[in-house]
Amino acid sequence: MTTSPSPRQHIASLALVVPDYDAAIAFYAGRLGFDLVEDTPLGGGKRWVLVSPPGGETRLLLAEAADERQRAAIGNQTGGRVFLLLATDDFARDHRRYLENGVQFLEEPRHEAYGVVAVFTDPFGNKWDLIEHR
Repeated sequence: MTTSPSPRQHIASLALVVPDYDAAIAFYAGRLGFDLVEDTPLGGGKRWVLVSPPGGETRLLLAEAADERQRAAIGNQTGGRVFLLLATDDFARDHRRYLENGVQFLEEPRHEAYGVVAVFTDPFGNKWDLIEHR
């Protein structure tokens, strides 16, 4: 009997609704230091914009809101909960760098059983965890 290999899957990218491509690129690539992986015009003002944390496998597809319903979801794609968790190998380094770059943290770093974490927001209202796992 021949067995087939187990499937391998991963989340390649997540769509993040933003009000403006360039403002989103300025924050994610500028302030957070993410890599601008791709910025391809698709016509009609649409673009395929992918950013990724340095060394990261998962990417964010920055999707400019196309209508009122999408604009209403900006910054609230998870109903007010933390939306994305950004894992780091050095919390202190990244926390300090983000503060220097004007990133707004909603709390002081806290030490939990799983690691050190602090919540920050992007300029569009999305909440993020910056986290270094133990």
